[in-house]
Amino acid sequence: MDTVTGRQIEGEGTAEREWQAAAWLAQAPLASLDELLPGNTRLVVVSPHPDDEVLGCGGLIHDALAAGRQVRVITLTEGELAYPDDAYWQPERLARARRCELRKAIGLLGAAEEGLVHLALGDGQLVQRHACIVRALRGLCEPGDALFSTWSRDGHPDHEAAAAAAAEVVQVLKLVHYEYPIWGWHWAQPDAGPFGGQVLRYALGPACRERKAAALRCFATQTGEASPAVATPVLPPAVLARFYRPFEVFLRA
Repeated sequence: MDTVTGRQIEGEGTAEREWQAAAWLAQAPLASLDELLPGNTRLVVVSPHPDDEVLGCGGLIHDALAAGRQVRVITLTEGELAYPDDAYWQPERLARARRCELRKAIGLLGAAEEGLVHLALGDGQLVQRHACIVRALRGLCEPGDALFSTWSRDGHPDHEAAAAAAAEVVQVLKLVHYEYPIWGWHWAQPDAGPFGGQVLRYALGPACRERKAAALRCFATQTGEASPAVATPVLPPAVLARFYRPFEVFLRA
């Protein structure tokens, strides 16, 4: 996840306690691993920036791998422009660090490095790279895959561009498509009701939650734990709280 200058993604956003009090979220149907990934369905997760895949799907990735399913994680950018005004964390250095963080995080979830694909298409450039993303995803996906992407209305241009490209590939290859909100939890209001479409919860067991939390701690440049630390990290505690829930949320696209 990267910083964004915009009306929707500013300040501390909607507090997690407000989401915990949302009846529609607590009552959303639970989907099992076999329902999301029936048979031998391969899980393919498309992430705009290193950390989005773990924030939104880390528990599902862990459980899929533990169950012997094939998993491919495709990261579209290196998230290199997260801190453009920081004298130390300039794009080249930050890209290297975030690539390393993602490898460690995915490893903690049980994935081998060969299951991770870095496309490096340019942080903040995904809207303009639509055709390139579609070509890449068509080459990396196979009929029968379940494709998970960021939400098409997430409020971040790169997140929405990833969803748009995924939706096009899904139509061509006839894939199952789920979307996971990231920034939507920040700007949306719980009393406005569900995000739209079919909202499903995927329950995370204790061991899975521990692994996901450990994986999230790998993103030190984003949580403010790296040295030198940035003044305003992308993933402060108030943001991370939304992703420590005992469930993940997927929208059937």
